[in-house]
Amino acid sequence: MATHAHPEPRQRIRLDEHLPVDHRLSTVYRIGAGLMGLVLLAFGILGLINKVGFFSTGGATVAGLNTNGTLSVLSICIGLLLFVGMVIGGNFASTLNMVLGVLFILSGFVNLGLLDSNYNFLAFHIQNVIFSFVYGVLLMTFGMYGRVGTALPHDNPYWKARHPGREEQAETAANAGALPRGKDAGP
Repeated sequence: MATHAHPEPRQRIRLDEHLPVDHRLSTVYRIGAGLMGLVLLAFGILGLINKVGFFSTGGATVAGLNTNGTLSVLSICIGLLLFVGMVIGGNFASTLNMVLGVLFILSGFVNLGLLDSNYNFLAFHIQNVIFSFVYGVLLMTFGMYGRVGTALPHDNPYWKARHPGREEQAETAANAGALPRGKDAGP
């Protein structure tokens, strides 16, 4: 009978843990996402002031973008959510920005497919689709700062979680073969 050695269970990566919340640029990204929320809030309020029908596809324009009552209310809700995320900050804001960024990009693709159809209930035109893509990429950038990268340093908690035990191996190998400063290995 063969026995199988079961490897140790891998440590799961949680995006909410160990994020460096005290980095200087995280404040810039937090404020940037909050300002993006305020822009959405203003867009939604201006759309409601125009008294456009809730599901009208006639095409009232606010700041160069088409809108209707549904899109205005949705913009107000998302704008408030982004602003609340900015106020709370930390991991919550980062996760919120990533999720909303992905949703903006998905919305852009869905509404691109719905242009000139009867199902375009948000009254999107091509400029709205482009706006959705740009906003999505910016929000994802703001949310992913410090979490995602191709060259994470070995002391980053995400690198450690993806490479369990390798940090200690690299450190012991470096210490074992290391020469004192200024010494040659010789011929």
